[in-house]
Amino acid sequence: MSATISSLIQQIQSGISQQSFIKMVIGNKRHKTAELKNIAIKLVALKDDNKLSFVYRYPTNEITKNYSVAEGLQLMTNLLEQDFFNADVFTTNADYYFSTNEKGVAKMVTKPASSSSKVTIQSHDKQKHRNIQPAKNVYLHSLGITTATGEVKKDKQDKFRQINHYIEIIDGIIKDLAFDHTPTIVDMGSGKGYLTFALYDYLQHKLPAPAMVKGIELREGLVEQCNAIATEAGFKNLQFEMGSIADAELGEIDMLIALHACDTATDDAIYKGIQANAKVIVCAPCCHKQIRRQMKPSNALANITQHGILLERQAEIVTDSIRAMILEMHGYKTKVFEFISTEHTPKNVLISGTKSHTANKQPELIQEKINELKALFNIDEHYLESLVKKLK
Repeated sequence: MSATISSLIQQIQSGISQQSFIKMVIGNKRHKTAELKNIAIKLVALKDDNKLSFVYRYPTNEITKNYSVAEGLQLMTNLLEQDFFNADVFTTNADYYFSTNEKGVAKMVTKPASSSSKVTIQSHDKQKHRNIQPAKNVYLHSLGITTATGEVKKDKQDKFRQINHYIEIIDGIIKDLAFDHTPTIVDMGSGKGYLTFALYDYLQHKLPAPAMVKGIELREGLVEQCNAIATEAGFKNLQFEMGSIADAELGEIDMLIALHACDTATDDAIYKGIQANAKVIVCAPCCHKQIRRQMKPSNALANITQHGILLERQAEIVTDSIRAMILEMHGYKTKVFEFISTEHTPKNVLISGTKSHTANKQPELIQEKINELKALFNIDEHYLESLVKKLK
C-alpha cells in the first residue's frame, strides 16, 4: 500500500472514531470496460454494531453491502490499489481528495470541510410496522411465542413473521369491504389458534364494530386450551368449539377461513362458506389426493403426469383452479396467490373469494371451462362440484 493511500485510510479511520466521517466516493475506474461506475460509502448503525455501507453503482442498478469497519477500510485500500484512480472523502474537519495516475503516482489534497454539520449515523435497521405487536401480548406469551418480558423467542421468529404476514393478507382482502354491523368470522380447523387469536386481535382494532370470531377444531384438548387463553386475554367475543368442518352448522356468517385443511376438507369449508352466504372465503389448501387419484390423461399431458412429483404438482394446480372457478360460479371474485408455508405443510397457495354483485353472471360458461379442464385429465368429478349441487 502506498504511503498516500495509507494516509487517506488513517484520516478515514480517525474520522470514524471521532464521529466526524460523513461519506466517501470512490470513482474514475481503472478498467474502462468494467461495469462498476463508482462506490459511495457511509457509516450506518445496525442492530449489532456500526458498519460501513458500500453502495456499488452500476449503469442500471445499485447494490448495497455492509462491512465491519476493519473490513471496509481494507476494501477501500484494495479498490484504490486495483480498481479506481480517485476518492473523495468528506468529514466535518476537512475534505480529502485522493488521486493516482496510470504510472502509480498518488497525491492527496486537503481542503476545508465543505460541511460542518454534526454527523448523524443513519440507522439501517428497518422498523417494520407490524399489526400484531409482541409487547404485553397475553396470547402470544401463552402460546409460547414470546417471553415473559414480551420479546419474541429466537426459535419462534418464523412463526411470528407468519402471523403478521397472514394479517397483512387479511387486511388486503377486507380493506375495501363495509362491515357496518358486528361481523361473524369462522376459522375452520383452527388448530393451536395462533392465527385465530391474531385475527381477532387485529379485527378489534380494524373494524368499527367488534367482531365475533369462532374457531372450530376437532381436537378437544386444543379447544379447551384456546378457550382458556381467550379468557385470560380478555377476548370476550372469541370462542372455540369442538367439531369437524364437514359437520359444522354455521348459519349466516360474514367470513370463513380454512387454513391447511387436508384434501377435501378444504372443499367442505368452501362449500360451508358458500352455503352460509359469506362475504369472504379464504382458504389455504393442503393435499390434493382426490383429484390426483383420478388424473389419467390420454393426451400429451400423460408425459407430465407419469412422474410422481409432477403429477402431484399438476394435481394441485388443477384442483385449486377448479375451486377458484366454482367460487366464481357462485358470485365470488377470486384471487389465487402465494401464502406462507408452516411447519405442518410446505404448501403456500391461498385462494380468496369476495362476494361481488359484479361477479360473473354466466355460471354455465364457467361450468363449460371446468368440464374442458376435467376432460384434459380424464377427471370424473371434483369433490366440491358434488357438494355445491346440493345448493340447487
